[in-house]
Amino acid sequence: MKVLFVCLGNICRSPTAEGVFRRALERAGLADVVEIDSCGVGSWHIGKAPDARAQQAALLRGIDISDLRARQLSEHDFTQFDYVLGMDQDNLRAMRELKPPNSRAHVGLFLDFAGTPGAEVPDPYFGGDEGFEQVLDMIEAASEGLIRHLKREL
Repeated sequence: MKVLFVCLGNICRSPTAEGVFRRALERAGLADVVEIDSCGVGSWHIGKAPDARAQQAALLRGIDISDLRARQLSEHDFTQFDYVLGMDQDNLRAMRELKPPNSRAHVGLFLDFAGTPGAEVPDPYFGGDEGFEQVLDMIEAASEGLIRHLKREL
């Protein structure tokens, strides 16, 4: 099983989701059977580490995302991943436009797994530190829901 998290530039929300979900997989005993990655729909930050504020907020919860590097979503991702999960409606639109017709990947919003269909993880980039904390709370809730879903699938 392979899961890809997608946001705008792959320096705030999606690397945070990758880090949080990695820890959730470890706690659930699924780290060896579920592969994860993250990317952005845009190319602005390719090769860059996550935003320092995202790194700091994650580290305060015991999650180190400093080794992650931004990359851009590609058409190839839709054949390599079973779940391609966006953080907001804009990401979802871009994902659907890029998804090839032969892809069987589930493409949707990450927060659907938190029991809040259609809800978005807000982009904290232009806000203060509290935005990164809010994002972490939302991602942790969605991660637990996705773990429950994957356990049923596996």
